Amino acid sequence: MRSDKTHRGAGKYRKDDIEESAPPLLVPFHSNQDEESEGHPSRGTAYHEVEAITAYLKDISSLNLLTAQEEIDLAKKITKGNKAARQKMIESNLRLVISIAKRYLNKGLPLPDLIEEGNLGLIKAVEKFDFKKGFRFSTYATWWIRQAMQRAIINYGKVIRCPVHVVEGINQYLSCMEDLVQERGRDPDLFEIAQRMKMSEKNVEEIQRLLRITYSLDAPLPGNEDTDATLLDIIVDESQESPVVAAEHAFQKAKLNRRLGALQQSERKVIELRFGFGGDEPCTLEQVGKTMGFSRERIRQIEMTALKALRGILRSEDAQDTGF
Repeated sequence: MRSDKTHRGAGKYRKDDIEESAPPLLVPFHSNQDEESEGHPSRGTAYHEVEAITAYLKDISSLNLLTAQEEIDLAKKITKGNKAARQKMIESNLRLVISIAKRYLNKGLPLPDLIEEGNLGLIKAVEKFDFKKGFRFSTYATWWIRQAMQRAIINYGKVIRCPVHVVEGINQYLSCMEDLVQERGRDPDLFEIAQRMKMSEKNVEEIQRLLRITYSLDAPLPGNEDTDATLLDIIVDESQESPVVAAEHAFQKAKLNRRLGALQQSERKVIELRFGFGGDEPCTLEQVGKTMGFSRERIRQIEMTALKALRGILRSEDAQDTGF
């Protein structure tokens, strides 16, 4: 479905898996014959893709939703390896995928890709659903569908590029969420996530914030909904820092400010002046001394005390295994 001709679905679910094991409605919207060289679809390709999506939406609109009892009955059959029940469960929830996909439009992936990724999440939900826990399948599947789309946007969004360690941190977070949802059948709270990831709630919130930043970069600009203009579209000078890199720098700056905030006021001032954290050139001990009204030796002592305190803070953060 994607222009690079290779489906990059989450986990073990690939394009071939969909075609071999899923119902016909889950087969990708267009084939390699419809794709042009260099990854750019022609006008004909775009027309056929829209036509295919329209037909797909028409097909699934006639599928009936399941009652709670029907979900349980199908789930019981699925656990016994009944393929017809598995297909019925999947097809009856395809409209749920469309509903969720609409929330992620203009986030870096086109609608066909969002639907395909969501269908992969739906398949995974069908395979993992435990009806004995008492919750509706649609509630359970919603998380898996949403998670599949989120992971695809982070990893394969056409315009969004995150630093590798940020992607790793986000993927660690999403994997943790997968495990917790599987265990609890619901979205875990902040405390549960932090406990499982062995990091502070503050660091989990930072990952969630980066996740939101990544999504928002390709969202329509306020007042420009009719033009599809995004924040990334107005950045024309490639010599300038990209929004994602700027977001990462802001993230690191916030961490630095928190660390410096743990120091005494005089210690923080010395460190900021010595290392040029305020945007100015780093100062010598003598220059800092003149600014603060202390001797050169006294500034050196304050600096040593501050650096020792910062090393202690870093050791404490390492012990929490933040992943960043």
